Amino acid sequence: MTRIEFLHGAADRIQSAAHWLQQAWAQRRQVLVYVPDAGQATRLDRMLWTQPALSFVPHCRVNSPLAVETPILLTDRLDDPPQETCLLNLSDTLPPTFSRFEQLIEIVSTEDTDRLPARARFKFYRERGYAIDSRDISGGI
Repeated sequence: MTRIEFLHGAADRIQSAAHWLQQAWAQRRQVLVYVPDAGQATRLDRMLWTQPALSFVPHCRVNSPLAVETPILLTDRLDDPPQETCLLNLSDTLPPTFSRFEQLIEIVSTEDTDRLPARARFKFYRERGYAIDSRDISGGI
């Protein structure tokens, strides 16, 4: 069964996702980032190229020719995921087919437009018996 982790209290959801992905890369983890909003995907992509200033997090879009050798992939669709280990959900809805992944990460900001849909997802997962860890990241990841 999918393990779910809610990281809540983020000042900025995309910035926190970039920091979390830096840590995931340091551990050499493979992560599929579900980010259906094109503006958020572009912002995250830029952050992963520029932060921290003296390094970068190897990533690309799932449809890139480099996707087969890149550990962190950004996608707006989950119909045929290239890996099923870890999914980072940056949408405001339940990610389609999330249950095929070993781990699901939800990053939640303090903004009501982000927090309220996240509460509904949390309730959905809990009511279906998923193991959920929750951690406050307001002080950083």
